[in-house]
Amino acid sequence: MTFDRIAWNPNLMNGQPCIRGMRLTVRRVIEAVSQYQDRSDLYRNYPELEPEDVRQALAFAAKQ
Repeated sequence: MTFDRIAWNPNLMNGQPCIRGMRLTVRRVIEAVSQYQDRSDLYRNYPELEPEDVRQALAFAAKQ
């Protein structure tokens, strides 16, 4: 599986893996998924986040 929406930049967020180069870490996405039972609430609070971002963040975390 390729993670084309996850990027590492040592100058962004202390080098943590981020979603599409935004200041939104994979870790934060995973935490948000666990807090929002309804995904529509998740996307309302994180409008820049797309379903494929969430899918790749979950898959990435599972591989770690």
